[in-house]
Amino acid sequence: MNASLRIPVPDALRSALGELLDGLPPRQAAQAVDRLIASYRGRTPTDAPVLRDRADVVAYAAYRMPATFEAVRSALAGLRAAAPGFAPRTHADVGGGTGAASWAVAEAWAEGPEGPPRTTVLDWAEPALTLGRELARASGVPGLDGVEWRRTRIGPALRIDGSDLVTVSYVLNELTEEDRAAVADEAARAAQAVVVVEPGTPDGYERIIEARDRLTAAGLRIAAPCPHSARCPIEPGTDWCHFAARVSRSSLHRRVKGGSLAYEDEKFSYVAAVRFPAEPAPARVTRRPQIRKGQVLLDLCTAEETLRRETVTKRHGALYKAARDAEWGDAWPPGEAGR
Repeated sequence: MNASLRIPVPDALRSALGELLDGLPPRQAAQAVDRLIASYRGRTPTDAPVLRDRADVVAYAAYRMPATFEAVRSALAGLRAAAPGFAPRTHADVGGGTGAASWAVAEAWAEGPEGPPRTTVLDWAEPALTLGRELARASGVPGLDGVEWRRTRIGPALRIDGSDLVTVSYVLNELTEEDRAAVADEAARAAQAVVVVEPGTPDGYERIIEARDRLTAAGLRIAAPCPHSARCPIEPGTDWCHFAARVSRSSLHRRVKGGSLAYEDEKFSYVAAVRFPAEPAPARVTRRPQIRKGQVLLDLCTAEETLRRETVTKRHGALYKAARDAEWGDAWPPGEAGR
């Protein structure tokens, strides 16, 4: 067994990113992060790469890669729960930049019979691809040493080699509506499974719904997080579906944000769609459960294509204990308690 298998992927990622910052002055890193966050929150034309040079890429990777990794990791967990037999042999990471999604994929299927899939990262920012290649080669993580880093435009001209899995994470905000549609259509054409992840904001959720609609129109079915492939029951402008992943804060996070906590919660929205049989959750907890005396209130999206609130009380026995332990984003009901 490769010794690196004993090192958890998140730890390997944090270690690799920490070494990057050794040569970057803290003030320069903080300024680069501030500018890049402003760019990502705005609207960036597709002919103007956000990551301009190595300083930009190093600062943003150190600041954002852990959060992107954890969000994609959570989305992949949703896919794996719905399709436990799925073991992709090939993976295309569209707009993958420095490769955070590729790290998550390498971890998710590390224990498969043939190991992690062969990954190709597609991005148009050469500095990001260069740094991603360096991080992957230095990581010692199985599945990252053989990644292909390919420069290409992300838009109507995008062509993806046939892949078992395509990930599109935190990139749709950088694209025009036309380009977003082209990326979703090409991913649907090329893949057996597609996972799209965006920030957990109203705008991010709208982009997820756009992608979801195009994926289902292309014949894919929803595996997660939705319990069904019909129209989302959330009325536009009234709410948005999103989840949270806990992220350990690096020293850069604390310097830039001035926070003292060792962690933060990354809000994200996602959809996982497949061309093969899958078993979505019967229902999904869409808000933080409300624990009250003798009862738990759960807001659910259900297989009946509706939103509903379910009250679980002590008289429900094992289900009540499960409800008290339930978290935002969990499938419901869980395992034996549900039966």
